[in-house]
Amino acid sequence: MSVAAVRNPIEFESRLEQYLFERAEEFRAVRVGEKEISEQAEIVRRYGDLFSRGQLESLLEAEEGASDDDRERVYRLRKTCESGLIAQALAEREDELENRLLAARVTFKGDEMPLRNAQARLAVMASYADREELGRIQADVSAGFNPDRLELIRAGEELAADYSAIPDPVERNEEEKGISLRELSQALKSAADDAAESFATLRERWFAKLLGDEREAVPSSFHVAYMRRLSPLEATYEKDRATDVCLETLRRLGFDLTAQPNIRLDLDDRPQKAPRACVIASDPPKVVHLITRAQGGLHDYQAFLHEAGHALHYAGVDGSLPYTFRRISRDHALTEIYSYIVEAISREPAWHERYFGLSEAQAAENAEATVFLESLLYRRYEAKLRFELDFWSRFADDGGSADGYEENLTEATGVRYRRDAYLSDMDAGFYSADYLRAWIRAAQLREHLVREVGEEWWCDARTGELLRDLFGEGTKPTSEEIAARQGFDPSTRSRSSPR
Repeated sequence: MSVAAVRNPIEFESRLEQYLFERAEEFRAVRVGEKEISEQAEIVRRYGDLFSRGQLESLLEAEEGASDDDRERVYRLRKTCESGLIAQALAEREDELENRLLAARVTFKGDEMPLRNAQARLAVMASYADREELGRIQADVSAGFNPDRLELIRAGEELAADYSAIPDPVERNEEEKGISLRELSQALKSAADDAAESFATLRERWFAKLLGDEREAVPSSFHVAYMRRLSPLEATYEKDRATDVCLETLRRLGFDLTAQPNIRLDLDDRPQKAPRACVIASDPPKVVHLITRAQGGLHDYQAFLHEAGHALHYAGVDGSLPYTFRRISRDHALTEIYSYIVEAISREPAWHERYFGLSEAQAAENAEATVFLESLLYRRYEAKLRFELDFWSRFADDGGSADGYEENLTEATGVRYRRDAYLSDMDAGFYSADYLRAWIRAAQLREHLVREVGEEWWCDARTGELLRDLFGEGTKPTSEEIAARQGFDPSTRSRSSPR
């Protein structure tokens, strides 16, 4: 049996770049509906020489002997090697599950459709009763995959504990993110409690406007996509204008996406295309995909702007940086700052006036709707983080139960979440914490932009210049470092450092 080569950090980084590019492009093809079969396992097999226990130990040794400038870079390579080892072990099983999800069908009123298409249709169905029925049907089908999801989670957790030598999953993620997740959760829960009364007022007003009289006192989560789309305002936020309005919005900041060939737009609608917009940074800054699936309504505009923030960040990276600092980060909090700050333009009343011909009063009302939806999402993720901390804290004892998921999220949002949705709603690596940290930092960045540029920061090219400087740093800084530079207290950062 051949022995896998052990590379030095520079050699490993070079081979890793090719591997991650191929995996990103495969993920993109499946996500956008160009392929109906995922072949990630085949890519992992082709790069089987890249990840080994010996390689991991070599990177750890290099990290311990590295200079201060290089230690962070090698640390990230080591953590990526850990992930690669886990991917090697699980790729075939993950492909098998992904392909069964792609093949899954649901039947609604005699119409058979892919599961993903059913999930996308929930955003555009006008009838409350129809959304409730289709939501239940697709949720039942999705929940049928929970045993497979849980089996993969258990297998991945066992491997992560082994390769990292940190058996506790919460501690392991805190070490990688460099923060205390529990302290963060406590601070965010306190903020959510302080705003509970004002949120309840907003919620009742906008539930009535968006869901109508037939709504339940606590509507199910099947209606959230419809609300996020602001479907009753669809005539104002036309599907066909979304791209043009968003491109013009970005041009006012000094960003012309049509003149950036490294940002590849995929705005088409396909049955198997995942409904959730995303950016796939296959090889920043050279190849960055911005993917949306427009369905009409304001959410099309917000999703485009949100993903444009990611795309501009990765496409604006200084190409002379080492690959690690162009592509690999400790977590996702940094890039989410930039997606949130660009999306925040849609919460400016004057933006609604300028692009949609609304009166000042109507623009203010519609902007309030976006504030309500942002508050709803914040509360959802705050509750989700609390659930995930509990889930992983007891994981060694109960193997991954749903206890607290329905209760936490329903109480926090006033929207009813199904208990059996807890696994399909779980992102790896406490991504919920990254979103929440980014919300904090984006609010601070907006304050900084108002101070430096003025209240019309959202349509001023000086904002673009300030952002362009940040984008150039790639993934190297942490979100807390960005906050500290702007004069804010980066208090969610812990005192721990990489081992």
